[in-house]
Amino acid sequence: MASSRPAPKKRGPSAVKRQDATDTLTLLRTSYPDAECALHHRNAWELLAATILSAQCTDVRVNLVTPALFAAYPTAHAMAEASPDDVERLVQSTGFFRQKTKSLIAMSQDIVSRFNGEVPQALEDLVTLRGVGRKTANVVIGVAFGGDGITVDTHVKRITKLLGWTRETDPVKIERDLMALFPREAWTPLGHTVILHGRSICIARRPKCLECIVAARCPAGRKRLAATGA
Repeated sequence: MASSRPAPKKRGPSAVKRQDATDTLTLLRTSYPDAECALHHRNAWELLAATILSAQCTDVRVNLVTPALFAAYPTAHAMAEASPDDVERLVQSTGFFRQKTKSLIAMSQDIVSRFNGEVPQALEDLVTLRGVGRKTANVVIGVAFGGDGITVDTHVKRITKLLGWTRETDPVKIERDLMALFPREAWTPLGHTVILHGRSICIARRPKCLECIVAARCPAGRKRLAATGA
């Protein structure tokens, strides 16, 4: 006979874990006090377009491409009517340029037809735009609109697991874990800070643990420090 007892609810992080995570993030932020979005943009639509282009591409490369792209297509209305061949030529160096072109044009058409040409500010609206997922939506919410969103990219996914902030591998579940662990005002800075740390110190294939300010708080970092006698 099947049990009628309800499944136990998943417990949230303890106060001790929250405080430890907050202290670790505070230390990281001392290393990157000016951490912010590296994608150049002047408005929400440009940021949305640049973030789409940044998939599997460096921000430096995207920033080289977008001046000409935005000069040719300064608004969602202009991009919505663009020739795919012309857009492809402008974004080719970012990789996966055919799919990115489709996403840019389709996203812009959605904004024009459904949101009167204005980028929506709500997550539930942003993720309905073609080519826009939660990561991209959270970037726009946190940077363009000054809202609160946690961007879970490859750096955030890897480093938050190393630090023990999550055990999940699915970006949505990671986002939920981090939202439960940190106060709302820390959500947007968290993404910028961890991404910079991943690019400069906690590099996936060659982590610089001896230079890491939070190595003693990281299980992997502690092992590397012990192995070197540091």
